[in-house]
Amino acid sequence: MGKNILLDLIRKNMEGLSPGKIVIIMIGTAISSFGVYNIHQLGVVTEGGVLGMILLANHWLGISPSIVTPVLDIACYSLAFKYLGGAFIRLSAVATLSLASFFRLWEQFPRVLPDMTGTPLLAALCGGVFVGQGVGLIVRQGGSGGGDDALALTIARVTKWKIARAYLVTDIIVLALSLSYIPLSRIAFSLVTVTVSSLLIGFIQEAKIFRPVKR
Repeated sequence: MGKNILLDLIRKNMEGLSPGKIVIIMIGTAISSFGVYNIHQLGVVTEGGVLGMILLANHWLGISPSIVTPVLDIACYSLAFKYLGGAFIRLSAVATLSLASFFRLWEQFPRVLPDMTGTPLLAALCGGVFVGQGVGLIVRQGGSGGGDDALALTIARVTKWKIARAYLVTDIIVLALSLSYIPLSRIAFSLVTVTVSSLLIGFIQEAKIFRPVKR
């Protein structure tokens, strides 16, 4: 009897966590964390939302993204749990652990991309491409690339705002805080990054070649 209850509980908690989904989510977190480590962390451009908060903490407090990422994401998911489905939370938890692991992995190696400090527009475009591709793959599989999605959905539900407005408000707040270490001119480039990543996420969500994996 107890064994059957345990098996049912395991089955319930594993719903939606197919191997195919997990693999694609891991690929997405590898791509996005690679871009953040090689481009964003150099201070050339930043991001809004939770990712921007991770970079903010890394700059001012020296805390590794591998530590800040799960802490902030858990806080956002806890806040949004009652508004989001269980499958979303489970897939997002996989993404959070994978993202933190890949950050830790990249930190063991020197940065491999050329220094783009002198070309902020190029850094903004490349950063947006990495984050957009990575997060797009994760969201396409029903998860989230971080606490941004959970936080934005919660704000939208509580305030009755459109989801786009909720994302925009969190991005603007974090970008404003980022003025404490990034010049205004470069914040403008960060807006380019946010725009590029948003467009890519939207494209991947709608593209037929990126259909969600069922098994």
